Amino acid sequence: MGDCHFATARLTVRLGAIAANYRHFVALCPGVEVAAAVKADAYGLGAAGVTPTLAAAGCSTFFVARLEEGIALRPLRPDARIFLLDGVRQGTETAVIAHRLIPALNSLAEVSLWSAAAASRGETLDCAVHFDTGMNRLGLPAYEQPVLAAQGKHRLRHLNVVLWMSHLACAEDSESPMNALQRDRFRELLAQLPPACASLCASAGALLGREYHFDLVRPGIGLYGGNPSICLPNPFSVVAVLTGKILQVRRVDSGESVGYGATFRATRPTVLATVGLGYADGLMRVIGNKGRGAITGVSAPIVGRVSMDLATLDVTNVPASALQVGADVEFLGDTISLEEFASLAGTASYEVLTSLGHRLPRHYEPAA
Repeated sequence: MGDCHFATARLTVRLGAIAANYRHFVALCPGVEVAAAVKADAYGLGAAGVTPTLAAAGCSTFFVARLEEGIALRPLRPDARIFLLDGVRQGTETAVIAHRLIPALNSLAEVSLWSAAAASRGETLDCAVHFDTGMNRLGLPAYEQPVLAAQGKHRLRHLNVVLWMSHLACAEDSESPMNALQRDRFRELLAQLPPACASLCASAGALLGREYHFDLVRPGIGLYGGNPSICLPNPFSVVAVLTGKILQVRRVDSGESVGYGATFRATRPTVLATVGLGYADGLMRVIGNKGRGAITGVSAPIVGRVSMDLATLDVTNVPASALQVGADVEFLGDTISLEEFASLAGTASYEVLTSLGHRLPRHYEPAA
């Protein structure tokens, strides 16, 4: 996207790291299919750039959320299985069928809708069935599950269930009792249903151990370099590197303010660098006066508010030789982790990645 050579800011996506992270999941889950969540434009990194690398690493099953995401992905991966987490709604059946998407049916009403679509065409249509085991978000709620278990032969007669699935609410915390509770509820459901592939885990669940893996795991954030666990060191390679270029360097006296609202005042003679990266690019406004950048590995605090297009750093302690107009400043990457950035912004790594601005050019470093 765009001409990165002249870009004031850019996001570098290390495709080799994505491939390595995918292989890490394969090693972590022996004998289990490893799919990939590429919803939200591959967590903000660009599905068109990322999915060919995942496919080359051996991935043949992908999960998206929105119908439009599945439609966009289909030409990129003509032979892949593409699951649609949002399910199917009245009026979307034709598009889901035309693009060979597999809906995750989230209610008895969706089961009936998809079954009717199959019957009207005289076909058997593939589907996943999603059970809520404790998150109370999407999925067949507890009061609908016994109905499907008792009447499944009739209700599913036009359908081919290729996946029974659920989703863990607290997998990032390996000590949470919710994990075992949901696992056991899922096992009890599977015992009442016809045999089919089963899936409970995303990235964090895959780290909980074999008893959570079932037949298929569907990682997302771990593929993109984030740490899905709050209890363990991050085992995944850095994928996303967010940089902006220095546009101007200046010296200010003690007492001078910086940025909108004059929220920062220098307490000493200070060297400032203004960088061409702002909240329109995903450097969240809330990180002003809290976050940092790194120039040749040397930390420099963000001072003043982050504005739409610009951020200002106190670079007094950075060697002068590194403070050239056009020099890169890292805000996310090898020096500043995704988790550090998210913590300073008061959010989660998922939001950091998916908030990266559309005008920010993506540069894809090829896998070796």
